[in-house]
Amino acid sequence: MTQKDFDNLDFTVKMLDGECSISSPLNLKNADGDDEYDYVKEGDRILYDCSTYTLEEYKKSGKMPISFEKAGPHEKIYFQPEKTKVAIVTAGGLCPGLNNVIKGLVTQLNQRYKVRNVVGVRYGFRGFKPGFDLVELTPDLVDRIHLQGGSFLGSSRGEQPSEMIVDVLQRQNINILFCIGGDGTLRAAKSIATEIKRRNLSIAVGCVPKTIDNDISFIDKSFGFETAFSVASEIVINAHNEAKGAYNGIAMIKLMGRDSGYIAANTALATGEANFVLIPEMRFDLYGKNGFITKLRQRLEKRHHALIIVAEGAGQFFFEGDNIEHDDSGNVKYQDIGVYLKDMITNEFKKDNFHHSIKYIDPSYIIRSSPANSNDSKFCNLLSLNAIHAAMAGKTEFVVGHWNGNFTILPINAAISERKRINLESELWGNVLEITGQPIKMIENPNESAQLSYIPPKTSNVDDKKKEID
Repeated sequence: MTQKDFDNLDFTVKMLDGECSISSPLNLKNADGDDEYDYVKEGDRILYDCSTYTLEEYKKSGKMPISFEKAGPHEKIYFQPEKTKVAIVTAGGLCPGLNNVIKGLVTQLNQRYKVRNVVGVRYGFRGFKPGFDLVELTPDLVDRIHLQGGSFLGSSRGEQPSEMIVDVLQRQNINILFCIGGDGTLRAAKSIATEIKRRNLSIAVGCVPKTIDNDISFIDKSFGFETAFSVASEIVINAHNEAKGAYNGIAMIKLMGRDSGYIAANTALATGEANFVLIPEMRFDLYGKNGFITKLRQRLEKRHHALIIVAEGAGQFFFEGDNIEHDDSGNVKYQDIGVYLKDMITNEFKKDNFHHSIKYIDPSYIIRSSPANSNDSKFCNLLSLNAIHAAMAGKTEFVVGHWNGNFTILPINAAISERKRINLESELWGNVLEITGQPIKMIENPNESAQLSYIPPKTSNVDDKKKEID
């Protein structure tokens, strides 16, 4: 992305009305060279692109380089800790690290800021409906939840009216709402923050972004992603053994990645076992001299086994014109590309009496329910802490992130502006091609681009007012 791609984006994080006049209970310093951790310097920002070439281009143009607010503790905070009440909600699909974030928020609010009043919302935004009780969260209650996968609070998909949610926040005297979730959750959080602003309430809304696909813009790594491709790597290694155990054996593993192929690409790099990686960002043909099935057969004729990694959102262009169904969040339900490719491969090879054995493996639900690994666990704790720092300082409608080795704070609008996707000209994809040995392009005309532009998934057009509050 270049400067012009961000012309319409504002990277300024919003603040609640009023000033931060309360001294932080952290008792940090602001002096260099005293061997003590300091408060973040107000106005300190992290560059989007830190290359000297880019900086020179900005100097010539006279424009300010794109940058993000640096996360960290503030000397003056907005909320008085002993009077602050915090709510936590997890929404959307499961992801390794959810419980780590919940625990991190509860324990660090309690230990660092002395905020004792923390509650959890059960089963996502559905938990704001009448009939659901908030759960009091204490350090003792969440002490061991990080050892488990899933979400201690439960989760759900589907929209809920922001008016109803803010009614509950108001009635329960909530000062800060932390939302842990992906793209849909971030959009819901923005809607909640808008309703809070309309009512002139002093309630901060902060988000810890959860996307196992690692596809949120301006965030270099999301929690759970590393665990996901680590667990997937073990499965791929075993599948490779399965493929090698049969003459012309094929193992095909479908991994998560609706619109971005980061899990598939990183799993391939981590294992070095894959021969083909198919991702949502690439166009490929099945037949013809450059088609995928043709290249697969050539691989089998040479080495007599092959391993294929396919992201769930790859090849959805094969299903254009089919009936479109939606999940509870309004997202398009993607067709099963793994089953489709298995059938196409089988049918094509049978026509030519080409002997083969194919095994199809879909470990998605096992992966997303796994506990976080050590590195993800550490990352979750630091994301939680920096979200707390920002919210306690009166920042709202924000997403905590990570960029160029630093934790950052972004406006929700920037984070949801576009999916982060793999550029086929990037170093990442170049390394995948080198380690797999697959062709650069598998399309009929190799002079054409194989890069697929992102098209936002179609959402349900059901009138919001008619939606069941479910």
